[in-house]
Amino acid sequence: MKYINLISNFAEFNELKSIDNATLIGVLEDVFRHALQKQFESDENFDVIINPEKGDLEIWRNRTVVEDEMLENENTEIALSEVKAIDPSYELGDEYVDQIDMTKFGRRAVLSLRQNLASRILDLEKAALFEKYSEKVGEIISGEVYQVWKKEVLVRDDEGNDLVLPKGEQIP
Repeated sequence: MKYINLISNFAEFNELKSIDNATLIGVLEDVFRHALQKQFESDENFDVIINPEKGDLEIWRNRTVVEDEMLENENTEIALSEVKAIDPSYELGDEYVDQIDMTKFGRRAVLSLRQNLASRILDLEKAALFEKYSEKVGEIISGEVYQVWKKEVLVRDDEGNDLVLPKGEQIP
């Protein structure tokens, strides 16, 4: 069952943003786990499953079946009467797994999740760009002056990356 189509093609995203699939999956899982912690106060009993080929994401919650009067935490436990209504084969102590619907997050949580994801991807892009140019210290690199400001210049390299050159690093 499709949960949410995140990215139609991870390879295309990898090419555009120069972030490998393993890193991207790690970031997505971390961002969703953070949202789960905010929503449900814990992410320990959740499984976040990401399929990079299809760009699908599924979140499953694992809960223990307990007696109705012993129910203390609805996030980690489910009442026997509630689970019997779904499937009569469950017994006390069994593990009940259900899928979390994205609509349970609410509008604010989804916006926060989106902003957090965008921020993390931007940080990864900056780190990759820094890594690329830290290896070229001492080399002359050509670029196009894109914009001139009072204390710095914005230079665009051959690959379309925007680089900031401070006044102190410029030749007079």
